[in-house]
Amino acid sequence: MLKAFSGGTFSRDFTASIVVFLVAMPLCMGIAIASGVPPEKGLITGIIGGIIVGLFAGSPLQVSGPAAGLAVIVFEIVREQGLSALGPILILAGAIQVVAGLLRVGGWFRAISPAVVHGMLAGIGVLIVVGQFHVLFDDKPLASGLHNLIAMPGQLLGLSNSDAATAFAVGLVTIGGMLGWEKFRPASMKLVPGALIGVVAATMVAYFMGLSVARVAVPESIVAAVSLPESGWLAQLLNPTIITTAIAIAFIASAETLLSAAAVDRMHDGVRTNYNRELSAQGIGNLLCGFAGAVPMTGVIVRSSANVQAGAKTRLSAVLHGVWILAFVALLPWLLREIPMAALAGILVVTGVRLVSVDHVKHLLHRYGPLPAVVWVATLVCVVTTDLLTGVLVGIGLSLIELVPHVRRLRLKLVEESRSDAHEVALRGTATFLTLPMLSAKLESLPAAGLVILNVERLGHIDHTCAEMLREWVERRRGAGAPVELFGATGRMRQLVA
Repeated sequence: MLKAFSGGTFSRDFTASIVVFLVAMPLCMGIAIASGVPPEKGLITGIIGGIIVGLFAGSPLQVSGPAAGLAVIVFEIVREQGLSALGPILILAGAIQVVAGLLRVGGWFRAISPAVVHGMLAGIGVLIVVGQFHVLFDDKPLASGLHNLIAMPGQLLGLSNSDAATAFAVGLVTIGGMLGWEKFRPASMKLVPGALIGVVAATMVAYFMGLSVARVAVPESIVAAVSLPESGWLAQLLNPTIITTAIAIAFIASAETLLSAAAVDRMHDGVRTNYNRELSAQGIGNLLCGFAGAVPMTGVIVRSSANVQAGAKTRLSAVLHGVWILAFVALLPWLLREIPMAALAGILVVTGVRLVSVDHVKHLLHRYGPLPAVVWVATLVCVVTTDLLTGVLVGIGLSLIELVPHVRRLRLKLVEESRSDAHEVALRGTATFLTLPMLSAKLESLPAAGLVILNVERLGHIDHTCAEMLREWVERRRGAGAPVELFGATGRMRQLVA
């Protein structure tokens, strides 16, 4: 952290932290509400994710906080087990993440098929949209995604109710302000987030017109929002339901965090992510969220990309954004209480729609054929119709089909040879998600400068998970000005990794 105060680095991090803070504030509250808990619970998670996780993070520019990807599962926990169960679950999930990082299993989460991860996020996006659609009318989401979907036409038919129509209009102001700003904002103000503009516009409309709409409820003091686990929480850690749920949260949060970290690494040319350190840092954060009675956290791509685009250079920007959230909540809670609930719902509806990346499934279909696209669709459908963990497990199960034709020859051998003018790595055998951690570690250990030759002449097969990782590595290395040559790649193999 010391280098964060050297030269011009501090000023870049300081400016970036303000941008991330402005992006994070409405999302922290909105995701908490989508999770079925008071908005201040999301703010506490944002503070912990910034200040604490920022200090220990293994990804220098990733920002942590409440994530839309966990909102659905937290909503189910609160509905079925009560808010008091969330603390022990997060304490156990955080401990699992810390241990997993210490055991150096962080790299294995990168082996999860991109089709599964993006299908999971798409399913979550659908659930957020159909749930928050009802909040746009100052109503509450129903028990399941399907129920929410079926009830959507009824909400529109009920617009004759003046209060519901008013709330819906406020939500539309938010969505219109957010999308309009992102499309037409001047270049000099490109770092001002659309979500902030949408919330400010809706809040001003509701305030100056004296509209009767539901507003955010936050306590006078952020300390009052901290709720320690109830007595007997240690005994709850032995409850099979608590254990199962904690494992699910630890798994999903870790996968989302590390895949987000990989995406952030592609956005900048600085220090690469230490996946095991990042995993343990997230565990520390979730442990503290459990003890504070907050919602779980992950590394989040929207805030992280804003951090990179704003010019951040070190972890200090993430730490400072947590400080700004704490200061704002401590000094200006009355201002938060003027924000309409429908405004936060509008932001989440847009966020949910953007999680459904149709472009990604088109990319999978075009480059790798129908199987990854089927995995994406199946994961999405199962997440929406059953639950998050079932959807992920179904997706992973379908991904195994890709191994069936090669089940007798799943080994991958890496032969490395250094010469004065180049560094060659020969891949021999079959490259699948089972061998991805080994292959990724080898590629990341290569010298940062100089020519690298990837010899795939004797590579019999590569699945789409490995091919995506390899293609991204080649693009990142070439983008940094280091040449990479593919030797022996012909036909389908060149299309996959070139």
